[in-house]
Amino acid sequence: MAWLRATSPLQRDVIAYGLSAVFALGTLLFAGIPLYRQWGAMAVGPYAAAALGTGVMARWWWWNDRAIRWARAIALVVVLVGATLVPLGLEVVWASQGNAAAHVQPEVLVVEHAGVRADAGKDPYQVVDRNGRILIHQSAEPVYELYYPYLPGMILFGFSAGSKVEARLTDARLQFLVFTAAVSLFALSRLRPKSDARLRAAQALTILPTAALPLATGGDDMPVVALMLLGLVALQRRRPVLAGLAMGAAASLKFTAWPLVLLALWVTFDRSGRRAVGRYVAAVVAVVVPVVVPLALQNPAAFVDNVVRFPLGLAGVASPAASALPGHLLVSAFPGVHRPYVVTVAALGAAFVLWFLWRHPPRSPADLARLCAGLMLAAIVLAPATRVGYLLYPANLALWAWLLRQSEVPGDDVGHGEPSVGIRSWSDEVGQSVWGTSNRTRAKGVVPVGVVGETIAPSSQ
Repeated sequence: MAWLRATSPLQRDVIAYGLSAVFALGTLLFAGIPLYRQWGAMAVGPYAAAALGTGVMARWWWWNDRAIRWARAIALVVVLVGATLVPLGLEVVWASQGNAAAHVQPEVLVVEHAGVRADAGKDPYQVVDRNGRILIHQSAEPVYELYYPYLPGMILFGFSAGSKVEARLTDARLQFLVFTAAVSLFALSRLRPKSDARLRAAQALTILPTAALPLATGGDDMPVVALMLLGLVALQRRRPVLAGLAMGAAASLKFTAWPLVLLALWVTFDRSGRRAVGRYVAAVVAVVVPVVVPLALQNPAAFVDNVVRFPLGLAGVASPAASALPGHLLVSAFPGVHRPYVVTVAALGAAFVLWFLWRHPPRSPADLARLCAGLMLAAIVLAPATRVGYLLYPANLALWAWLLRQSEVPGDDVGHGEPSVGIRSWSDEVGQSVWGTSNRTRAKGVVPVGVVGETIAPSSQ
């Protein structure tokens, strides 16, 4: 949008905080979940104050650079404290006082319960009732909180719940926040965008509603998002092993990371511009296999019921993920089409992805982020059981596409005094080894267009 690009960073702050204030007010007035309304009541004031303060600066003191920097910093701190930290802290305290159901989303309790079971040497995927009877495959309908629909890596965030530490410190939301902030800030520190895209990405991961609301109420998606960002940044910097480790870690937490993990094969290169699919895959496997396979093989039936059938609504238990999006509305109005609908959407989606990859393969991490944003948006809208909160995935991916497009490719990833190396799409190399490079890109003095619409420049650092 040309008008947005023409605005100053301070004016973009006004827009971001203003829209966030509107979102918080709408959440307060219209959200069906009381926990969300509580967040809206606490967050609308800080967002509005930040929008007002930056708006005044943008209108009257735009010429004073020092004042602008101070205004932006103060607004960021106000929102960080008022919209993220205070709501999170209060909800954690209130939940620890004995009314957890009203002050935490079920997924937090599910993660903590799984962590406690794993810490005690029990299988987190064995759904049981109060008498210890396994309920999976039985006629009695279990409570949905007893299902653990995540991959084994997520258990790490629930281990502390079984310790003797103060309950307020073992809330999984605190682990989600610390992990997300650490990984995100590290990833963003490795990029140098030409605009304020890095700050926008940091805001989206910490203080805007895309992060503040889920962190205060649930937050299990935030570590996944942070690791996905780190993986994309590593791809941008031509670090296939780091990219594989980050993507593998994300893939061991939730299936929502898998589309990005798989499609990253198209844009995985090393510092010399050669394809590094093998190293990337080896790093992914090195994380996923030891984390996921042992628990999956321990009780395959329970594993499949928990992580596959239950999220798809095929386990005979209603999922709490029931936002009024088209896919959910359709299967709610016509319950008989649930199974054929899931199969049809999956088949058509897979066929479309294969066709798109053949015709328009991603050529850069920015292209990859944009493609995954579109795919995940379509999946969320069409899924039979989904939450509006899952939109944080396509929202962040779309923002990262801009961030990566704006970022200079770090010179230390290729610079040894050699000519720049362009990158061709995977489909252009059918019949060639994935480890090889084109003679055209090796031609001395030829600098083809490569990743991010730019060439990889020698190091200037």
